[in-house]
Amino acid sequence: MTGLGAFSLEGRCAVVTGARSGIGRAIALGLAGAGARVAIWGHADNLGETAEALAGAGRLLRTVEADLGDPELVDRACTELLDEHRIDILVNNAGIIRRGPAADSPRRDWDDVMAVNASAVFQLSQRLARPMLERGSGKVISIASVLSFQGGINVVAYATAKHAVAGLTRALANEWAGRGVQVNAIAPGYIARTTPPRCCGTPSGTRPSSTGSGRPVGRPLGRGRRGRLPRVQRVRLRQRARARGGRRLAGR
Repeated sequence: MTGLGAFSLEGRCAVVTGARSGIGRAIALGLAGAGARVAIWGHADNLGETAEALAGAGRLLRTVEADLGDPELVDRACTELLDEHRIDILVNNAGIIRRGPAADSPRRDWDDVMAVNASAVFQLSQRLARPMLERGSGKVISIASVLSFQGGINVVAYATAKHAVAGLTRALANEWAGRGVQVNAIAPGYIARTTPPRCCGTPSGTRPSSTGSGRPVGRPLGRGRRGRLPRVQRVRLRQRARARGGRRLAGR
């Protein structure tokens, strides 16, 4: 972990969900590198490496083990957190995915994905932001996805949930900005992984990776060996450029 120069979160406390690996782990370590103490949230006893890294730097606030698909467990964990700590920053990173054609998608898959990727994001934001609103300061950051703006294929629940994250972010930002709490979302693109994810927040090999194994590496998964976007994306970009009267994005 390295410092970020003039950017300092010294004295602040943050919560990061899905912090075992991938994007969540990177965010937790980044916040710690900027001086924050970080509470990391996972659904099982699988936070060891991240917890050790934070503890070694003296930045581990605590670990939280609670299934985000269970509202009662989430509520209990939030109460314990707020009883013990002042939370200044919430990062909603955790997520799951279920793949398959929409026409054949089981209702259970839909419910599971919506519970973790949408409902839990609202529940955590609501619970942990209440003291922020009372103080007039705080940050809520949710990890959306490129599928917050696209339909995706064979990921109907995931795409719907990530659209919901984008809408929730706008709604909360409209309500809370005037009360001193900033609400934002980050919509990362595809990234390659060193190992297949066990369960991740976006389509396989993409960010955010909340509970998957491995770590993100540099080259976006959406690009080919020569750094080219898939053909369908190149076609869409060219169509948009022509519609704007811009240059044709050849080879991009």
